[in-house]
Amino acid sequence: MAQGHPKFLWWNGRQMPWDDATVHVTDLGWSTVGAIFEGIRAYWNPDQQEAYIFRLPEHMRRFGQSMKVVRLQQEYPTDQLINAIVTLVRENDSREDTYIRPLAYRGDGDGKSIGGFGSASQILINTHAMPSHLLKGKRQAACISSWTRISDNVMPPRVKNLSNYRNGQLAGMEAAANGYDVAILLNNHGQVAEGGGSCLMMVRDGKLITPDTSSSILESITRDAIMRMAREDLGIEVVERTVERTELYVADEVFMCGTAAEITPVTSVDRYQVGDGELGPITAKLEKMLHDIMRGIDDRHADWRTPVGLKALARA
Repeated sequence: MAQGHPKFLWWNGRQMPWDDATVHVTDLGWSTVGAIFEGIRAYWNPDQQEAYIFRLPEHMRRFGQSMKVVRLQQEYPTDQLINAIVTLVRENDSREDTYIRPLAYRGDGDGKSIGGFGSASQILINTHAMPSHLLKGKRQAACISSWTRISDNVMPPRVKNLSNYRNGQLAGMEAAANGYDVAILLNNHGQVAEGGGSCLMMVRDGKLITPDTSSSILESITRDAIMRMAREDLGIEVVERTVERTELYVADEVFMCGTAAEITPVTSVDRYQVGDGELGPITAKLEKMLHDIMRGIDDRHADWRTPVGLKALARA
């Protein structure tokens, strides 16, 4: 890396040097109020000298769905964007855990008014280092936020609209001000939705339970992977349903999950200790399995990993 950033990014159809991607300051503002994005991670395996992008096709399929919902035209086919991401990570020589962010935003606005409407889009893809915290003992104390999670008729939470995340930011700032690590938001029915930027799962009586997709949650790709791992690999019953806040107080285990959260155990909710206040056995198994699958240590779910090609590059 030079000057703390990668050498290249991808912008509107071509890969270019980082410093060449500029816009005028007056273009800032309303152009990104309807922007959508994806958070994707590549995991470095030093023994194999390879980086693996986790569930890249699924992320980019959701990227296209998000563009559709906010009425942005997708100018570049999904396969082209997937190839651009793999090439970008490879040519940035990303031999570390890496965060990848495709961003689509309105490209025909004048930056002056919220009232203008246009469907033409621009797409930016950039990367930066993001070390994994899996297996490193990270724990969180959570609180139930006073802020309500957005609903489908307000700002659809199932897509990754940039503006949606202000809802989670407000909850997160409130949590930090009150001495907590993370906030849990309730939906407009008073039932558990998710964290400010992650989904939630709990364990009760040996079952993995998570709010269903009608509970104002993001249709999370990591959440889906964890449910499949639990069912298919560990034989754990998985239940998607509405969840009441006090269920979290009496749960055996609670954890947050997502691209950034990966799997992060929650040891207390509203100062109620979760279980014995330590890492629960089911959470521990899922955390280890997710870590090994993402890095290509565990051969299971090989279709979730897209190799970048750094191993072949090194040989060449």
